[in-house]
Amino acid sequence: MIKVKFYKRDVNLIGFEANGHSMSAPHGEDLICAFVSSACLMTANTITDVIHLEATAEADDGYLKLMIKSSANSAQDILKGLKLHLTELQKDYPDNINVIISEV
Repeated sequence: MIKVKFYKRDVNLIGFEANGHSMSAPHGEDLICAFVSSACLMTANTITDVIHLEATAEADDGYLKLMIKSSANSAQDILKGLKLHLTELQKDYPDNINVIISEV
């Protein structure tokens, strides 16, 4: 199962962590993993390389974590969009994706 945890401080999302595999198809053919990976990478790249927020990022096979170090105000729409996208995918694939919100 893919688990995506969004980190929230007060009212702002400040990052996310995605790990695991959906196990819905063989490695390299898993569309659910591709959906989640693509959305998470686009979000991380937009935050770090387009709006240039200071953030830490870690990535490995089946793992991506992004935490914003500076003010996260300008990233709220991007992070909320990712959360909405993944929450909707979770509705379609409840056995493969789990979205969690965690207060920090």
